[in-house]
Amino acid sequence: MSDKPVNFLFIMTDQHRADYLGCAGHPVLKTPNIDRIAQGGTMFDRFYVANPVCMPNRASILTCRMSSINGARCNGMPLPKGLNTFVRQLAKAGYHTASIGKNHVQHMSPRPSFVRDKLTDEWPVEQAQLDPHVPSVERISDWETGKLSGIQTDYHGYEQVDVVSQHGDLATGRNYERAKEQGVDLKDLRGAANQLPHNYSCPQAIRTAVPEELYSTSFIRDRAVEWLEERPADDRPFYGFISFPDPHHPFTPPGKYWDMYSPDDVEVPDNYDTHRNPPPTLQWVRDQGFNPQNQGPFASSAMAASKQQVREAIALTMGMITMIDDAVGEILDTLERLGLAENTVVIFNSDHGDFLGDHGMILKGPMHFQPVIRVPFIWNDPTQDQSARAEGLASSIDIGTTILARADIKPFWGVQGIDLSPALQGADTGRSALMVEEETYRYLFDKDDTTRVRTLVTDTHRLSIYQDEDWGELYDLAADPGETLNLWDAPDVFELRSKLLFELTQQLTRTADRSPIPEFVA
Repeated sequence: MSDKPVNFLFIMTDQHRADYLGCAGHPVLKTPNIDRIAQGGTMFDRFYVANPVCMPNRASILTCRMSSINGARCNGMPLPKGLNTFVRQLAKAGYHTASIGKNHVQHMSPRPSFVRDKLTDEWPVEQAQLDPHVPSVERISDWETGKLSGIQTDYHGYEQVDVVSQHGDLATGRNYERAKEQGVDLKDLRGAANQLPHNYSCPQAIRTAVPEELYSTSFIRDRAVEWLEERPADDRPFYGFISFPDPHHPFTPPGKYWDMYSPDDVEVPDNYDTHRNPPPTLQWVRDQGFNPQNQGPFASSAMAASKQQVREAIALTMGMITMIDDAVGEILDTLERLGLAENTVVIFNSDHGDFLGDHGMILKGPMHFQPVIRVPFIWNDPTQDQSARAEGLASSIDIGTTILARADIKPFWGVQGIDLSPALQGADTGRSALMVEEETYRYLFDKDDTTRVRTLVTDTHRLSIYQDEDWGELYDLAADPGETLNLWDAPDVFELRSKLLFELTQQLTRTADRSPIPEFVA
C-alpha cells in the first residue's frame, strides 16, 4: 500500500435497479467487470436512495443531505451553488476533483415547468425562481448551439467537468462536441426519426443509428481513461466521478448491444400482475393501460406495459448495462496498468431504479416499490482482504460522509448521512430505519399540483404515505418481498402501523435542517 492519501473512483449508472448485476444473482445478465468491484469489496444488499428521482438523489449524494433540505426537491430545481458538498471538502483538503459524464444537479431542459404558469403578481415567489436563465452547464440547448464548450470548472466542488446531459442516444454535451470534431453531427443519427429498422413494440425502444464508438458510454469510457492517464503526473490524490447516463430510457443500446440479449430469453417478474389490492396509484396506472399519447419519447413516469414490452425493455436495458460493464472493464484495467489500483477506493452505485415489469409497469413514478428505491452499492477498498456482504440499511446520503471518513476529513456541519465504515468492517450500519422522500408534479391521477410521498423502510417493512390522501401503503418485506399485499387497512396491523408511523415522524424530525450553525445565544 502507498503512504499517499487514498484516491476515490466513483462509478455511477442511471435508473439501475439493485438486482440487475451478475454479482447480485441476475440469472441472465452478465457483468463480469462490475463483479470485479464486488470481488474483494463490500456489496450492500439493502441500499436505498434518499429520493428515487435523478436530480434530487444526486443532490442528496453531493450534499449528504435530504432533498427537502438541500433545495433540489425535484427535477428542474437546481442545487444551489453556494451549498457545501463532500466534493468541495475533498478539494479544500488538496484533492484533484473531476466529473466525467452525467452530473444532473442543474437542469438540462430549456423548457420551463408548467408550475411557472402559476406565477403571477398575486402569487409572488423568490426572485431566483422567477429567473429562467439561471446558468446551467447541463443545459442541452447550450451545448448544441455552441454557447457551452470544453471542460467546465467550479461545479459544486469539481475542479473540472466533462458534461454529458440527457439519456440514451439523445445524450449530449462533451460527447456531442467530440463527435463534431470528428465531422459527425449526432443530431443526424439519433432519435426515433433516424433509427434503424426493428420490430420492438416497447415504448421508447429506439434502434439507434449512432455507432458504438460515438455513443455516450464510449465517450465517458475514453475520457475516463485519458483522465486517469494524466494522474501519475499530478502529486495530488484524486476523486473521480464517472457517471453513465444509461441504462435510463429511451432504450437505445447501440450496435451489437441492441440484440445481445433476446426478449425470448428473459422472464417478466413474478409480481407482474399479482398485486391483490392495488393502491390507488398503481390502479390508476393500470386503468390508463397502454396509451401512446401519454408515452411519447420524453415520457418518464410509470406506465403500464404488456409482457412482451416488458421483455423487450429488460433485454434492451441489459444491453445498455453490458456496454457499461465493458467500459468499466477498460477503466479498471487502466487503474491497474498505471499502478493506481493499490491506493484507490472504487465505488459503484446508481441514482434510482426502474420497475422493469414489476406490477406491470416500466420506468418510474411516485410509487416506492423496491425496484425503484433500492439500488446497487459496492465499496471496494484496497485494504480489504476478501469479499463481503453488508445486510444493514444504508442511504444515498451516507456515501459522501463515508468517503470523507475514509479520507480522514471531517464532515461539514449539517450533514445527515452516517459513516458506513463500521459496516465495511463487518458490523451493522447502525440504521434501524431510513426515510425515502419524493416530490413531483403531474405524474399520477392527472393532478395539476404537487405529489409528495414519504416512505419509511425498516428491516422488515415498508410504509408510505401520500400528502392529503387518506390511504397509505404497508408491506411486510420479509413475508411478501414482491410487495403484492398492502396491509394498510388489515385489521390486525393497527399497533404495527402506529409504531411505524411514529418512527416515520421521528425520521421527519431528524431531517429538519441544522445548518447554518447558530453563532450566538440570542
